[in-house]
Amino acid sequence: MIDADELRRRVRDLLAEHDPATTDRIDLLRARFDAGLAWVHFPPGLGGCDAPRALQQVVDTEFDAAGAPDNAPRSNVIGLGMAGPTILRVGTPEQQQRFLRPLWTGEEIWCQLFSEPGAGSDLATLATRAVPDGDGWVVDGQKVWTSLAHLARWALLVARTDPDVPKHQGLTYFVLDMDQPGVEVRPLRQITGEAEFNEVFLAGARIPDAHRLGDVGEGWGVAQTTLMNERVAIGGSATPRESGMIGEVAQTWRQRPELRTPGLHDRLLRLWVETEAVRLTGERNRQLLAAGSPGPEGSASKLAFARLNQAVSGLEVELLGEEGLRYDDWSMRRPAETDFFARGPGYRYLRAKGNSIEGGTSEILRNIIAERVLGLPAEPRTDVDVAWKELPR
Repeated sequence: MIDADELRRRVRDLLAEHDPATTDRIDLLRARFDAGLAWVHFPPGLGGCDAPRALQQVVDTEFDAAGAPDNAPRSNVIGLGMAGPTILRVGTPEQQQRFLRPLWTGEEIWCQLFSEPGAGSDLATLATRAVPDGDGWVVDGQKVWTSLAHLARWALLVARTDPDVPKHQGLTYFVLDMDQPGVEVRPLRQITGEAEFNEVFLAGARIPDAHRLGDVGEGWGVAQTTLMNERVAIGGSATPRESGMIGEVAQTWRQRPELRTPGLHDRLLRLWVETEAVRLTGERNRQLLAAGSPGPEGSASKLAFARLNQAVSGLEVELLGEEGLRYDDWSMRRPAETDFFARGPGYRYLRAKGNSIEGGTSEILRNIIAERVLGLPAEPRTDVDVAWKELPR
C-alpha cells in the first residue's frame, strides 16, 4: 500500500520536472492529475493512485510548501464536491476519461440542475422532461437556485423520462452541455445584492445518450450519491480549531475589549464549544467517508453547520453594535466563489441565511436524520405508489 513517504517522493519527483516558478499553471495541474496526485484515493489514470483518502493532506501540504498552484477549489465546488464523486461511482470508463481531468484542473466548471420552482424540498416531483430522440434526448423545463450556472460548462441534470410511473421511478440522470442553444441562464439576486445563483430555462436542449449517468429510470439513486457528497462538501470540510465564522468573532472579542459584556461572553463560549464539537464530528465523518461512500450522517453535519453559521454571524453583528448594522457592499457582482471572510460582518450575517436552504433545507435534513440515522418511523406518505402524472400540482 502507498504510504505518506512514497507520496512525498512522487510529489518531489513531479516538481523536479515541473518547476512551479516556470511551468504554466494548467500544465502543472494536468501533470499532477496524470501522476495520480490529484484525488489520491481515486484509481490510477483518473487522478489518483489508490492511496488512502486520509493521505490527501500529505500531498496538498507538499505542493503548498513548494509554491505550486492549487485548482481553485472554491470556484468549482459543485464539480469537485459532487460531480467528481458521482462520475467516479456511476460513470462509464469513457465518461470518467472525458470529464474528470478538466473538472479537477478547473478548466471546466460544473453546476447542478436539480431544484425546480415546484420541486425543491420534494425533489422527486420535478417536472423537467427528457424525451428520447434518435441517439439522444431532448430536454424542456425550468431549474432554479443553480449556483455557478453563469460560469458552468457542464451541468448535473435530473429529468423526468417516464411520467407513467411513481415519482421516484421515472427519473434519469444526465450530464448537460450548458454551452448550447436551448439553455438560458438568468441571474437571481439575493439579499446580499449579489447573484451567486440563477434560474435556468431549457427549451429543446439536447443530450447525447452517451452523457447519461446510470440507467434510464435510475436517476433518483444516482442523485442520492450526489446529494450525500454535497452535504459532506458543505458541512464537513476539514478545518483547524477556531477557524471559520467562530474565528472571526473570537478575534473581534480579543481585539475589542470595550465591546464585551457578560451575556455576550457566555454566548460566545457556548457557540465556541458547539463549533468545536461539530468540527470534531466532521473529522469523524471524513474518516467514515474514507472507508466508502458518504451516508446520511453528512446531513447532520450540514444541518449543524447552517445553524451555527447563522448563530455565530448574529452574535458578531450584536457584538459590534452600531458597527454591525453597517452594510456598504451592495455590489451587483456575479461571483465565481462565496468568500465569507474577505467581506464584512454584515455580509456574513446576510449570506448565512442561505445556509439553511442550499444543499437541502434544514427541515428536510431533520427528516433524513430522524428516519435514516435514528431509525424513527417515517412520516406517512400517500404518493409513493401513484403515477407522477396523476399527482396534484
